[in-house]
Amino acid sequence: MSRVPSVPSAVRHRYRAVAAAALSAAALVTVAACSYGSEKNTSADAGSTVAASGKALSASTVRIGYFANITHTTPLVGVQDGQFQKDLGGTTLKTQVFNAGPSEIEALNAGSIDIGWIGPAPAVNGYSKSKGTSLKIISGSVSGGAELVVNPKKIKSVADLKGKKIASPQLGNTQDVALLNFLKTHGYKEDAQSGKGDVSVIRSDNSLTPQEFEQGQIDGAWVPEPTASKLVAAGGKILVNEDSLWPGGKFTTTEMIVSQTFLKAHPDVVAAVLKASVDTNAWITANPAQAMTVANAALAKLSGKPLSTQVLNDAWSHITVTNDPLASTMQEEAQHGVGVGLLAQPDLKGIYDLAPLNKILAAEGQPTVSADGLGTQ
Repeated sequence: MSRVPSVPSAVRHRYRAVAAAALSAAALVTVAACSYGSEKNTSADAGSTVAASGKALSASTVRIGYFANITHTTPLVGVQDGQFQKDLGGTTLKTQVFNAGPSEIEALNAGSIDIGWIGPAPAVNGYSKSKGTSLKIISGSVSGGAELVVNPKKIKSVADLKGKKIASPQLGNTQDVALLNFLKTHGYKEDAQSGKGDVSVIRSDNSLTPQEFEQGQIDGAWVPEPTASKLVAAGGKILVNEDSLWPGGKFTTTEMIVSQTFLKAHPDVVAAVLKASVDTNAWITANPAQAMTVANAALAKLSGKPLSTQVLNDAWSHITVTNDPLASTMQEEAQHGVGVGLLAQPDLKGIYDLAPLNKILAAEGQPTVSADGLGTQ
């Protein structure tokens, strides 16, 4: 398989490859109100199939899900340039694209996908609602890439948020929880389920948010990249870069999950997808300008239109690629869901299964990563 030819410009960004991981077992958690990362959303494409060649692994097909977001650059690039299918050999790769994590969790639970890239909030919920039986987090993918972008004519400070309409991608998704938690810490009263309160939280599909912003239907949005950079290009201003809210600017935005049923039945296929993820992240880190081109080509295929150079460069500058799921931030992210009333106190022990990933990392001479006490012992 060949990568795309070199691009004659060095685009600066913060992409760093860290070593990666995730771990396994079981945990017990309950959900307060029924929708933390679980409300159904039909916003997903019908899927596509990549041609396979060679001898199949233990499964003839593997179905993966991800978003058409820059924060899902690993699968965007790895599927587009063929690295995933290369590592899978004769096992056919089928893909499905979602708007946000809650709908992807529904698909995983229904058996419509086997492996997915997703944010921490719906991953925690999926694990919790199934009492630790539905999924495992098996790798990281991206840190960063989420911002609160506002109309600077209406909002100049956090105090100006009162009475305004602020969007998030979906009830219970990672950015929705981050927004609700931010509002709570600044004294705003919100009903998490309805979005009503001192600030009106509007749940809006990422594909619709820029148009709603330009038309004045919303005053801002806490969204992932590239939606945030699209809002900036439309005249918005970043009021909060979520990086600034985390120690060292690192927090898990996107991680890789797998159905426990599929992991047990087809560990060789899971290992192949993990290797493809590690291979892709290494290539992205070594070839950032080319990787941007590939990611944009993937987005054009999925949405019908590539990102402008300005939006692509801005969005790329806000993310960091990593194999590390940054497990140390998971407990805090879960506590945000608890604090806003969308999640009962969870026990996350066993949510990670790092073993397959760490085996790959060790074989490639890369440092292994820790589940921070949340993996299978």
